Amino acid sequence: MIALGDVQQAARRIDGQAHRTPVIRSATLDELAGARVHLKAECLQRAGAFKFRGAYNKLATLPRGRDVIAYSSGNHAQAVALAARLQGRRATILMPADAPVAKLEATRGYGGEVISFERSSDDREAIASALAAERGLELVRPYDDPLVMAGQGTTALELLEQVADLDVVVVPVGGGGLLAGCATVVKALRPGIRIVGVEPEAGNDTALSLAGGARVNVGVPSTICDGLGASEPGTITFEVNRRLVDEIVTVSDEEVVAAMAFLFERIKLVSEPSGAVGVAALMSGRIGPPTGPVGVVVSGGNVGAAQFAELIGAEHAAALPN
Repeated sequence: MIALGDVQQAARRIDGQAHRTPVIRSATLDELAGARVHLKAECLQRAGAFKFRGAYNKLATLPRGRDVIAYSSGNHAQAVALAARLQGRRATILMPADAPVAKLEATRGYGGEVISFERSSDDREAIASALAAERGLELVRPYDDPLVMAGQGTTALELLEQVADLDVVVVPVGGGGLLAGCATVVKALRPGIRIVGVEPEAGNDTALSLAGGARVNVGVPSTICDGLGASEPGTITFEVNRRLVDEIVTVSDEEVVAAMAFLFERIKLVSEPSGAVGVAALMSGRIGPPTGPVGVVVSGGNVGAAQFAELIGAEHAAALPN
């Protein structure tokens, strides 16, 4: 479990390393959502996503010279590789063979040694644990680690400082680390704020788990939201989220693409699919009518130009509101 103090301590560790990302407004989005919407642009974070916060916080607690290993489809991979480079460590990263090329190249560009695995058949944690033992490395899990969760929670710590009167905070959900960290902050500082997590329809493991009161494994989800591809919630993240999260909603891949197109055309923000799910939930009416301002975490922008163009297509741009 984590507490507000853990997040505040993480904020001190990452100060001067992680960006304090801006909150961006759009009158058109306000009209669509029926509320004042504040977008926390973590797509502008170092390494392109919120993951840098948790990775840097975790690595900053390790002994000098301790090298690391992580597994990730891309954003955690890049974050760990960059944080390790900044701290003079070496990073070994397990990435699925079908990871987006842009994320793979960026991870290598930050100095990470990439080892491929098969998402559908290999046990990434078992492989990483074996390599960690063999090479004497520290395993940095993508979400089920209190230090990583606390680092991700600094996103909400900043958001509450930037916007004084939020009614709802909307957060993407994969393994649940970002949601758990943000929910810990929000419920400690402003318990009246409603916390809503958003998942892709094909990867609704957190929704099913919270509804049933136990962790549910949905297998490898078939979704464009590769960053939200966890098959089940983390053990620690689930316990936090079951206590603090008010609601989980899901969105389709088509709704996600429409949100990506809107963010690009109307707000000039580039979001990867996983980063756009909160905006997709608002635009599609999945979130009940708010009584006050809404904060939405746009969690990442790591999408290659070719993939972005392929996903968006002319038909989505033509369908955007005027």
